[in-house]
Amino acid sequence: MKNRILLVVALLTVLLISGFATSASTATTKEKKEETKAVENQTINMFVTHGHCSTPFGGKVTDLEVAIPVRMDAGNPLEGMRISFAVDPNSFRACRGDEADLTARIKTKGVFIGDGNENITFRTTNVFVMGVDWYQINGMLSIKGVEKEVKLFATGIRNAYESMSTELVLQGQVNLFDWGIDYDKLVNGKSLDVPTKWLYLNMKVELG
Repeated sequence: MKNRILLVVALLTVLLISGFATSASTATTKEKKEETKAVENQTINMFVTHGHCSTPFGGKVTDLEVAIPVRMDAGNPLEGMRISFAVDPNSFRACRGDEADLTARIKTKGVFIGDGNENITFRTTNVFVMGVDWYQINGMLSIKGVEKEVKLFATGIRNAYESMSTELVLQGQVNLFDWGIDYDKLVNGKSLDVPTKWLYLNMKVELG
């Protein structure tokens, strides 16, 4: 009888350990799963400014992908996401004023268009949750083939009773001097005491 009891206890222990290991393995597998969304016909809004005036323009986005890990809880749905995209600077077009003149100015060789006609690209390196549906996205931004680390911010938009965001708004600002771009000298032929150095980006992505 004693041997039978010990045998039953041993079998139950093996079953419990096996079940726990299977459960843990399944949870780990699910946590690693992610859904990659490739978005087409996407545009991005930008403007260059030094405070009291600005040059707004837009461009065509290609190769936009948003990889979203599958969440098994009710946390921020886009935590751990990864974003990558490219922008063709030859597609830039001014949004106001003398469009033809402003478009020609932002397409001045050496500003955003390099000798090799490289695309402007971005790829995520880290994402930090700043609040409910609010994220800081660190990544590498390449202009004229030169990569620099930048910090952007993103807001996930979802309906009150939905767990997944249906839209993502990405925005931020970068210093053109980090890429050695003197906008005033290249575009207007003269550097200014208060340089035009800030490039602002804004992009709305449909995730649904």
